[in-house]
Amino acid sequence: MNFAAELKLPSPVTQIHSPLLTEKKIELFIKRDELIHPVIQGNKWRKLKYNLQQAQYEQKNTILSFGGAYSNHLHALAAAGKISGFNTIGIIRGEAPRPLNPCLQDMLNWGMQLEFIQRIEYKQKTDSIFIENLKQSWGDFYLIPEGGNNPAGIKGCAEILDELKDEYDFICSEVGSGTMLSALILNNKTPQTQIIGFSVMKNLLLEQDIKNNLSATKKYSDWKIIHNYHFNGFAKTTTELDNFIKNFKLDFDIQLEPVYSGKMLYAIFDLIKQDYFQTGSKLLAIHGGGLQGLRGFPQYNYSPEYPAF
Repeated sequence: MNFAAELKLPSPVTQIHSPLLTEKKIELFIKRDELIHPVIQGNKWRKLKYNLQQAQYEQKNTILSFGGAYSNHLHALAAAGKISGFNTIGIIRGEAPRPLNPCLQDMLNWGMQLEFIQRIEYKQKTDSIFIENLKQSWGDFYLIPEGGNNPAGIKGCAEILDELKDEYDFICSEVGSGTMLSALILNNKTPQTQIIGFSVMKNLLLEQDIKNNLSATKKYSDWKIIHNYHFNGFAKTTTELDNFIKNFKLDFDIQLEPVYSGKMLYAIFDLIKQDYFQTGSKLLAIHGGGLQGLRGFPQYNYSPEYPAF
């Protein structure tokens, strides 16, 4: 992986200062994973790191994975494949938009082959017969599950804990596929730290998905998922959330987006207002990156410039 030298690791930690935090006597820090790389940023890089190494070890030339039309995971995979010399295939949920949106166009420009399938078919993405049919169509490939949610992805995400120099009462994560949250729970070495995940979608099965990644015989530190801040579903937003994200950028010079990081930080500030966290608590929120997804929301007028590969 010849772009390793370009990665900004460990990602920095920024403390947030505001009148609310001062009033409630809460310390809030943000782990700035969005700064790791212009494209392969946030937990997307962490999920890909060991998957790319494993694909190389298995001498696979092609990597296939799944995602939606604005998938941060596939976007990062396409870029990583282009830089590292892998062929990449993206199986996209739903019909192809015409014209292609900027995210899909990037993937295409970086050499990813795209196959759009019906949503009912997409639900079979973990089925062995479905995977075998994909191999009949595309040939041999290294498979990364949707969102990078496999042991290699969890291993990469766990390294974020090794980068922390301080201890925290709470470590907060966005929850989509659950890969990052699973990694935090599995590898948390400070029992007094509670891991909190904020679901970005309507999915009450997330707890079971996380438990499937955990050992039934091992005791883990305290963790929970809060489901009250998905704003009516995945990739849904409201004027209130949009305004929060815009003000956050003005106040703290940190760009959020409404699919993941915006919902998590909105939730944290709302819970602080409600005295959810004990006075004197020290919180760390992990910014998962995915800023390219802002292009799916015209109200943000976001136009990133990506380096040529």
